[in-house]
Amino acid sequence: MDFIQELAWNNRHMVRTANVVAQLGDCTGKKMAVSTHLDIKMLAFYEGYLRQGGELFVTTCNPTTVRDEVVEYLVSLGAEANAHKNMSDKAWQQSLHDALDWQPHYLCEFGAQLGSIYHQGAGNSVIASLEGTGSGVSALKSVKLKHPVFNWDDLDAKEGLHNRHMVGLTAWQAFMERTHLSLHEKKVLIIGYGLVGQGCAFSAKAFGGQVMVAERAPSRALQAAYDGWHCESLNDAVSQADVVVTATGVSGVLSEQMLTKLKAGAFVMNVGHVSHEIRLDAMTDYQVTELMPEIFEYRQGEHFFYALSNGAMFNLTAGYGDSLNAFDVSLALMAAGVKHIVEQSEAFPAGMHMLPETAWKPFLA
Repeated sequence: MDFIQELAWNNRHMVRTANVVAQLGDCTGKKMAVSTHLDIKMLAFYEGYLRQGGELFVTTCNPTTVRDEVVEYLVSLGAEANAHKNMSDKAWQQSLHDALDWQPHYLCEFGAQLGSIYHQGAGNSVIASLEGTGSGVSALKSVKLKHPVFNWDDLDAKEGLHNRHMVGLTAWQAFMERTHLSLHEKKVLIIGYGLVGQGCAFSAKAFGGQVMVAERAPSRALQAAYDGWHCESLNDAVSQADVVVTATGVSGVLSEQMLTKLKAGAFVMNVGHVSHEIRLDAMTDYQVTELMPEIFEYRQGEHFFYALSNGAMFNLTAGYGDSLNAFDVSLALMAAGVKHIVEQSEAFPAGMHMLPETAWKPFLA
C-alpha cells in the first residue's frame, strides 16, 4: 500500500474527525503551531485544517515518532515545517524555537515543549493553546500562563480510551511482532500504575504474562493490589522481571543502577511520553548493537539486556499505535479542541482550563 492509498484508507475510517473538520469553518489567517506525533493518522485533521484555509507550522513532540512522508505531504499542502525522523536534540530544540518565531496565534501540542519555551520569553502572539498529555499539563501548571490553555488529556473519553486501553494493547502487539516472542512464562514488571500502566498490566495478562507492579504513590499501589497484581518495590522487582515497562512520564525512572540489576536477557520498554524514562544514555560502558529492527542489545561482559526502540515510545515508534477507530475518537477530541480555541478562547482568562464539554461532546455521538 503506497502512502496515498494508506491515507485514503485511514481517512475512510476516521468519520468523527471528518465531522469536526466539516464544521471548522473558514480558518483563513489563523496560524497554528503544532508539536505532536507525526504519524499518518494525524493527517485526518491537519489536512482538513489546511484545506479550510488555516496556516500550520509543524514540529514534533518526539523525533522518534516522525514519519517523514507525513511532513512532506503537509508541506506540499502549504504547511511550514521543521521535523524529521530521529532529528538530533539540538535540531529538535531549534525546530521548537522556529515554530515560535513564526509567531503563531495558537499552539496544539503533546508535552508542552512549545508552551514551556514560550512562557520563558517575551512573546505575546499566542491567543490560546491546547495540551494533550499529563506531563504537559503538569509542566504548564508550574508557570504563570499568559493565555488560556485547554487540557483535553484528562477528558474521560481520551484517558479512558487511549490511555487505559490502547497504549498497552498496541505496545504488546508491537512487542510480539518485533521480538517474535509471546509473554507466556515471562514475568512482566509495570512501573507506574496510572491509566497507561493499568492498561499495560491487564493487556500483559491477557497475552500470557505474569504481572508485577511497582508504584510509589500509596493510593495507586493499593489499587494495583486490589486489581490482583503482585506489588513490590522497584528495587526488589527489577531483578526478577523478564520484561520491564516504564509508564510514568517521568525522566530517569529506570536509572543506571536499576539497569545494571536487570537479569541477563531482560527486555526494557517505554510507553510513557518522555523518551528518557529509561536512562540508557548513562550506559556508556555497554556495547550497543541493533540485533533486529527496534531491538538494541546492551552488553557489558556477561551482562546484557535488550532495549526496545532504544527507550523511545515503543507502541508508536515500533508499532502502528492506536487502531483507526480508537484514534478517531482521540483525534476528534483534539480537533474539537482546536475548533474551540479558534472560536471561543478569547472569552476565557489566562490559566489552565478543562476543555468544556460543549466543545467536544457533540462530536462523539
